[in-house]
Amino acid sequence: MKFEPQLSADRVAEMRARGLWQDRLVSDLLDEAAARNPDAAAVVDHNSMDGTSTRLTYRELQQRSIRIACALAALGVARGDVVAVQLPNWWHYAAVYVACVRIGAVLNPLMPIFRARELEFMLSLTEARVLLVPREFRGFDYPSMAAKLKPKLPSLQHILVVGGSDPTADFDALVLKRAWETEVNPTAFFAARRPDPNDVTEVMYTSGTTGEPKGVMHTANTLLCKALLATELFGLRNADVIYMGSPLAHQTGFMYACILSIYNRGKCVLQDIWEPLMAARLIEAERCTVTLGSTPFLRDLVHTPGVQQFDLTSLRLFLCAGAPIPRVLVHEARATHPNLYVMSGWGMTEMGIATATYPGDPPEQVFETDGRALPHQAVRVVDEAGQPVASGVEGRLQARCATTFVGYLKRPDAYGLDAEGWLETGDNARMDAAGYIRITGRSKDLIIRGGENIPVVEVEELLYRHPAIQEVAIVAMPDPRLGERGCAFVTLRPGTQFDFAVMTEYLLGVQLIKQYWPEQLQVIDEFPRTPSGKIQKFKLREMARTLQPMRDHSSKGS
Repeated sequence: MKFEPQLSADRVAEMRARGLWQDRLVSDLLDEAAARNPDAAAVVDHNSMDGTSTRLTYRELQQRSIRIACALAALGVARGDVVAVQLPNWWHYAAVYVACVRIGAVLNPLMPIFRARELEFMLSLTEARVLLVPREFRGFDYPSMAAKLKPKLPSLQHILVVGGSDPTADFDALVLKRAWETEVNPTAFFAARRPDPNDVTEVMYTSGTTGEPKGVMHTANTLLCKALLATELFGLRNADVIYMGSPLAHQTGFMYACILSIYNRGKCVLQDIWEPLMAARLIEAERCTVTLGSTPFLRDLVHTPGVQQFDLTSLRLFLCAGAPIPRVLVHEARATHPNLYVMSGWGMTEMGIATATYPGDPPEQVFETDGRALPHQAVRVVDEAGQPVASGVEGRLQARCATTFVGYLKRPDAYGLDAEGWLETGDNARMDAAGYIRITGRSKDLIIRGGENIPVVEVEELLYRHPAIQEVAIVAMPDPRLGERGCAFVTLRPGTQFDFAVMTEYLLGVQLIKQYWPEQLQVIDEFPRTPSGKIQKFKLREMARTLQPMRDHSSKGS
């Protein structure tokens, strides 16, 4: 298909002049790594479907990427065609992505939890030529689903199955066991198909916290610029080992495992089903040093019984992003894993990590902010008129980053960059005098009760400290008199109890003004989440619309 990145010549020239866009491809980096240290470990995975593990060196990863590239081309994949991959965290992501780059194709990672409704929309939007699926994962039959979808998708020519039984569609039989690269001259073959570093190379769907996923387009230059900035932020070396339990079909996993490890010629360790004891076992066995994930991953490593039996002293850094980190959790992480630095950060699929705290920051900044802008990234907080607000004042968060994406697929109207390159992030925030931000919620998460803004994140933070509460999310529920009231959804720790009366007594004790108190409490078994672990507040808002307030605080004093 024809991609139309929204990328000006001025932006390209500026990024090149600043040395941030180096016009390289990930295939170049893999080939260099294989030449320098061919026997170094590149990727280690575990396949829960068949119980096997795969360990690839850089030479082996290079060879597989070349073979897959030649096979895809033989199947009719041309420059600009989309290869969709709906797999768990297996080695295939790294090899298939590099293979796509070698022939100018575009990778579209898809979450394994997606089913026919989501896939029909997503595969149709990208006009995917190839779909790669597992034979089975967590008991689900992917080939049958894909076969039923295929007649509805005229662009979809091939369905390849990892672990399949049909030799005409089995990935191993059709792609890996045939020496496709001997049937062409790879050097000339790839040179003729080599993409420009500013061509679209990846389409990643937004995670759907608002209910409307969009196809985020990235180029080699924007992705490798993310790797450059992350390398500096984390202080990465070749000896570092990245552990990834977040899905590779989400930008956190794909970018900061597959691409970042190749960029640094290091090893990445993949886990396909999140289970904290297995994670601890892998971190110990592979001596993992760095990981990234959302708050639930950190919470599980801190609170799951049995984790402490494993030696996790190699793990030096955990970048926690995707939702505000309860400060009590950071304190608990330090107590249980004293060698671990928990780094708070903020970013989006659209630009990767934009802000982070740094080792050596004062404790109040680590615990109470989402960091400051990385070098070459910029953020600001503005009012409704688009003017920067004073320090400490809440407003709309905008970002202007070297890593900013190049548009939403077939949605040029949604790009949202102004003439100066500032992107509307959809988040609200405050910024202090030193440039540290605190995300106060999504713009749609704002609760305006009787004309007064409710500080949602601060109230959530207070409730999270209650010993009975495992997680909490507060959303607006409509009210005919006050406009909106707050509704708190909570999950509880095993063996505890919590109700509305306990909540109000607790909030009184912590001296939260009563206008900020939630006026509805719903205890639920689990939160609706995006594939990356973010709570889907739009679904909670839908639930809250059907509820009536338990109590009216509006006439009570503060």
